[in-house]
Amino acid sequence: MLRKAKIGDVKQIQTLVNNYAQLGLMLPRSLNELYESVRDFYVFEENHEIMGVCALHINWENLAEIRSLAVKEEQNKRGIGLKLARACLEEAEELSIGRVFALTYEPGFFEKLGFKRVDKSLLPQKVWQDCLKCVKFPECDEEAVILELGDGED
Repeated sequence: MLRKAKIGDVKQIQTLVNNYAQLGLMLPRSLNELYESVRDFYVFEENHEIMGVCALHINWENLAEIRSLAVKEEQNKRGIGLKLARACLEEAEELSIGRVFALTYEPGFFEKLGFKRVDKSLLPQKVWQDCLKCVKFPECDEEAVILELGDGED
């Protein structure tokens, strides 16, 4: 079942995200960060266990980021990540957000959803706030992808 995250999901979300963070594949998230941003998250749940998570984080008037997209390794190749990312994109459209970006090691995944690769320098400086916490900063090896959803107006 795909749904918005609830407070009771936060510890499972943290475990899933931080497992990938330990592999250097995404930023770790503290419990504090996750509780503050729980409304950003969607979860995919089966049998009361979270199999995947993804967040839509609003950066600015017309820009949002898909981040913390993680699926339990044994659940890969089931389409869970695509369902989560699509839910975030649908929410972005509902909010009239015109552009959604992601920083990723899997640009091909996002290209399936219509994203295009772009140079990271084209993203506004505001998006780099989280990057300051990354051990790889300023030598980021992720790729930037962006999807133009429209003009951001109804």
